[in-house]
Amino acid sequence: MKVSKKGGIAVFSLLGLLMAAAIVLHQNPGPSANPQEELLKKIISCAMILAACGVFARWYEKFTTVPVELFQSRHLIWKLAKNDFKKRYAGSYMGAVWALVQPVITVAMYYIVFDKLMGNAGRGVEDVPFVLFLTAGLVPWFYFNEALNNGTNAMREYDYLVKKVVFKISILPIIKVIAASFVHVFFVGVLLVVAALYGYYPSVYTVQIVYYSFCLFVFVLALCYTTCSIVVFFKDLTQIINIVLQIGIWATPILWNIDTVPYGWVILLKLNPLVYIVNGYRSAVYGREWFFQDFFSTMYFWIVTVVLFGIGTAVFKRLKVHFSDVL
Repeated sequence: MKVSKKGGIAVFSLLGLLMAAAIVLHQNPGPSANPQEELLKKIISCAMILAACGVFARWYEKFTTVPVELFQSRHLIWKLAKNDFKKRYAGSYMGAVWALVQPVITVAMYYIVFDKLMGNAGRGVEDVPFVLFLTAGLVPWFYFNEALNNGTNAMREYDYLVKKVVFKISILPIIKVIAASFVHVFFVGVLLVVAALYGYYPSVYTVQIVYYSFCLFVFVLALCYTTCSIVVFFKDLTQIINIVLQIGIWATPILWNIDTVPYGWVILLKLNPLVYIVNGYRSAVYGREWFFQDFFSTMYFWIVTVVLFGIGTAVFKRLKVHFSDVL
């Protein structure tokens, strides 16, 4: 069923209004809650929602074209994503095992250096084994790293499809992100096994890994629509992304505990949406905390993700007519 422009704008605005109402009515029950800081968060959040609704209404067609095409091509996307994953390791003796070896070795090396060699200097959080703390942070990071790199190069890798007039090239980035999800599922299983070995068995909170994986999926896909569009014209972007990822692994609390950072820095660091994801994985595995308990972080993540997705789809729609000429 096709939704009219007025209907689509009305639905988006209603969702924005409900989100803004939830933010305004929310009261932080914590004893350390700062009223002025809470008020500032509410004002900024509502302003971002209002701006997003206005921009969405102004450029409705640009923002909705890609989501509609993805929904219409959902069966083809799933088929091509499986083929992409199989093709990547076709011809090698170990096949898809190579996709698992490097991350496992990376976790092992970090564990040896930070836990065995550095001792207490490399500890993550009190009473939680460092290998579990580390693995819970690296699992979403590996997914983000692989999905962003592969999604960025989707147009260049499938240039023969880009040049086909009748092919919906908007599905190419999501194919790459879904293909990366197959490996991620394996590592989530490894994470749960590691947690069980240390006595942290799956509970009702563990279901949240599905939620946080979905959050990461949408976030990286939003980024990919911008990066895959720009890299066609500016190939150096891949090198810039690699440098940003090298910095990002240290700017995100993966190898260190954010609770040990001064409060002023915590506010700055939490502007990084991946902080919400990494902390969420840890809460799901051993933190015993629901995602909605960190209300403002949840609202902030989804506001930023929706804005980035809107920007990505607008940039993609604007530049895609020139892809075939450059490729």
